[in-house]
Amino acid sequence: MGLVDLKVSEFVEVLGSDEPAPGGGSASALAGSMGIALTKMVTELTLGKKKYADFQDEIQKIHDQSVELQDKLVKAIDKDTEAFNEVAAVFEMPKETDEDKAKRREAMQKALKVAATTPLEVMELMVESLRVTSAAVGKSNTNAASDLGVAALNLKSGLQGAWLNVLINISGIKDQEFVNDFKAKGETILNEGTRLADTIYTQILAQM
Repeated sequence: MGLVDLKVSEFVEVLGSDEPAPGGGSASALAGSMGIALTKMVTELTLGKKKYADFQDEIQKIHDQSVELQDKLVKAIDKDTEAFNEVAAVFEMPKETDEDKAKRREAMQKALKVAATTPLEVMELMVESLRVTSAAVGKSNTNAASDLGVAALNLKSGLQGAWLNVLINISGIKDQEFVNDFKAKGETILNEGTRLADTIYTQILAQM
């Protein structure tokens, strides 16, 4: 059974236990999935409403994009834990001989690259979700405007959380070119996403 198959209470229980995973990465993906789900909810509350007739095509597009992004972020909840488990598995490898130790070091480097790649991909999904959410501001049901603000906050939290997971995993990687590339990509994604989230939140506050 995957994490996404657990009840909310069960997920929170295992998250708060001494189990090393799920951890911050899966929690960040969950935050993002809730954020884009709220955006989807707002579109559901807008489609078919005469008051927003001029925006129906745009809202339908936002709805469809939200469905796809929600699915990807939900899957990322388990994907992050699976990536961590690859790192954890390396610690079970033998280390009796020099050959064992060399294989262990090589396996760890590969596992850390996977573990860093997963949250970077999640960051990209967060920014895409924030772009979609931003497109709904001013064109969707004003009665649910606060939900778009909460969507932005959840997505920003997920974005920043995923970035922390990128950083902690690349800290153990010896390939400096890989590290520099991931830092540059991550910072660019982080900056765009943070600006988007803050702009959405400010716009929603102005409507309150």
